[in-house]
Amino acid sequence: MSRLSFTLAIVLGLAVAGCDRGAPDAAQESSATAAPTGQIDSAQAGTLMPALNVSDPSGRNLNLGALQGTPVLVNLWATWCAPCVKEMPLLDTLAADYEGRLRVLTVSQDMQGAEKVEPFFAQADFALLEPWMDPGNELGFAIGGGMMPTTVLYDATGKEVWRVLGDYDWGSRDARAAIDAAIAG
Repeated sequence: MSRLSFTLAIVLGLAVAGCDRGAPDAAQESSATAAPTGQIDSAQAGTLMPALNVSDPSGRNLNLGALQGTPVLVNLWATWCAPCVKEMPLLDTLAADYEGRLRVLTVSQDMQGAEKVEPFFAQADFALLEPWMDPGNELGFAIGGGMMPTTVLYDATGKEVWRVLGDYDWGSRDARAAIDAAIAG
C-alpha cells in the first residue's frame, strides 16, 4: 500500500471514528451541544512526545521534541469536527489559566492546512491559542488513537501522562484536578 493510500485510509478512519465530515449540518450542530464523550486514559503513560515538526500559516516550524521544560497539552483537531471546534474556546481559557505552567498546543489535522485554519482562527480571535498545522497527519499517526479530537498531556520531560480520545470539558473540576496533579509532580 502506498503512503498516500495509507494516509487516506487513516484520515477516513479518523473521520468515521470521531467526526462525521459528510453529515448534514444539523447533525454536526447537534453533536456540538452533546455531552463530552472523552475520558482520561493513562494506559500509554511514559511514551515520549513525537519529535515532529508542525507549522503555522506563515511557514514557521515548531519541533515538538524541543518543547521539553514545560508540560504540554497537545490537542489534535480539525475545522470540520464539531466536537473539536466546541473544545477550542475551552482550551484557550485553559491556556490563559495555566499560562507559564502549561503550554496548550492545538494542531489542526485539516488536509487543506492554512486555507481552512487561518479563517477559523481569524473568526475565533483566541487569546493564546496559535494556529499550528499538520496537514500530512504525521502527528496524528505518531500519537495514534484514531479519533478526533485527541488530546495528550506530556510532562516537562516530554513523556505522556495521560490522553483523552473524544471531546472533554476542559473547564471542569475533573480536568483541572488532573492537570494540576500532573504538572505539580
